[in-house]
Amino acid sequence: MSIATPQLRLPVTPTPGPVRERTLRPLERPQPRRRPKLAFAIIALAGAALIGIAQMALSIATTQDSFVVAELTQQQRELTWQAQAIEESIAGASSPQVLASNADSLGMVVGGSPSYLRLSDGALIGMGTAAGWNSTVNPNGWSAVPNALVSDTPPVAGATAPTGDVQPVVEEPALPPVAQGLPSPTTR
Repeated sequence: MSIATPQLRLPVTPTPGPVRERTLRPLERPQPRRRPKLAFAIIALAGAALIGIAQMALSIATTQDSFVVAELTQQQRELTWQAQAIEESIAGASSPQVLASNADSLGMVVGGSPSYLRLSDGALIGMGTAAGWNSTVNPNGWSAVPNALVSDTPPVAGATAPTGDVQPVVEEPALPPVAQGLPSPTTR
């Protein structure tokens, strides 16, 4: 290392070079104005008109589709209400109270204690007697509790008191299946 101190140098500034002359000059007379071409104007106006027509057509189509969607939504709501009404009527028709009432009107009676047949040796386990003509349960009697869901459900058609002969049972028309649901409208 040297003990000598370096000399301080001043920053170098660039020296101005030759000055350029301005090349701008005023015009003696203005350039003649060119006439716009008619084809460009027609193309620009036609393009603007086509854009306006396309926008109006899209707006009309969107508005029409919103009305269709609103109508289909209302139709879906009504179908849902109908499905709920059908499910309630099925629930009422398959209630134990209606089944017991229909069984009573067909002449069925509640049996006593159950009897079983053991298949291994053919032994009868239980009382082994037939049910009597009078039932211990009267679903249509004074002790029956009224049910608003089944108040308008008619009894089984063709039901009469038993006479000992087998009577044909007239079946009610089957209700539409509800497990799959009602058809719903499809939208785009």
